[in-house]
Amino acid sequence: MKELNAKSAIITGASRGIGAATAREFAELGVNVLLVARTLSETEAIAAEIRNHGGKAEAIACDVSSYSDVAAAIERCKSAFGSVDILVNNAGLIEPIARLGDSDPEEWAHVVDVNYKGVYYGLRAAIPVMAAQGAGVIVNISSGAATSALEGWSHYCSTKAAVLLLTQCVHKEYADLGIRIVGLSPGTVATQMQIAIKASGINPVSQLDPSIHIQPHNVARAIAWLCTQEAAGHDGTDFSLGTDEGRRRAGLAD
Repeated sequence: MKELNAKSAIITGASRGIGAATAREFAELGVNVLLVARTLSETEAIAAEIRNHGGKAEAIACDVSSYSDVAAAIERCKSAFGSVDILVNNAGLIEPIARLGDSDPEEWAHVVDVNYKGVYYGLRAAIPVMAAQGAGVIVNISSGAATSALEGWSHYCSTKAAVLLLTQCVHKEYADLGIRIVGLSPGTVATQMQIAIKASGINPVSQLDPSIHIQPHNVARAIAWLCTQEAAGHDGTDFSLGTDEGRRRAGLAD
């Protein structure tokens, strides 16, 4: 993936899980990385680790449910590294898991603010910069939940479905301006989210054996591959790691 060397990327939800793994993967490929999360101490520690290994990384506190925060993060990436070549919209929530009639309206709405509006804010802030550059890649972390109703996940399923349509809309509107966008549906991933899902005891996903979950570093490798021209045929879609063919295309071991 030599074509990614010296590119600049911003990753939301970068304090742990998929986001942290993606920051490390990008840095190994020579990408300049801006780590974005609400908890600055955690992202600063990862950025320092990357710098200690010769990479270029910075961190910024950002609540993706605030447009001003997101816009400031995009500007920080541009000022620090000279461009915004890649945006990974990874930040997302699933808690609290509850059937709709038992859900807390404020908490349900907060998931919408992060999972859906947070992605829109990232797109809205990054697209003008990428359009002016004439190029850019956006990866939206998606889910099989975007097309499958799951008990207790009304907030998560509906926001992921909305993001899928955002991916399609941006592709239709901006592909001819050099902006690539693709969703990634990684399947179940061994992150803190799976611990919350297991504890809920609601729907079949909570009954899965933890050993079947994909590791975050493998998702990070798939994200990096999606940022290359080899993956351009999947633009405007959700690319899935749930099939043998998908994992093979992304260069992941069986």
